[in-house]
Amino acid sequence: MIEKLRAFAKSLKSEIAVLASALTDPRTPFAARALGVAVVAYAVSPIDLIPDFIPVLGFLDELILLPIALWAIRRMIPSDVLAEHRAKIPPDTRLAPSRGAAVAIVLVWIAAVVVTGRWAWQRWG
Repeated sequence: MIEKLRAFAKSLKSEIAVLASALTDPRTPFAARALGVAVVAYAVSPIDLIPDFIPVLGFLDELILLPIALWAIRRMIPSDVLAEHRAKIPPDTRLAPSRGAAVAIVLVWIAAVVVTGRWAWQRWG
């Protein structure tokens, strides 16, 4: 079961390359580009928002959040644009990990810690 889920998550990574290519197309709507850039950056980041070593929650992003985001982006991109980029990108293509995306994830973690700490201080401090 776990192996099937990991294989599913890996198959999503190849779809990321297709979406990254489609995001550069001028026919792609702005909303799809905005969400797409965030999702592609997260997908190519070597650091997960939810670390994989955390039981159950660790794979939540790859198994639930990433597929939902990809589904939403695919619905926003015109089907002819997506088909054109799918034909252009080989099926096993994966994007290389990105340090810039890793920095963005670290900044999200720092912001979350600061906001949570501030909220806790105001509530109980």
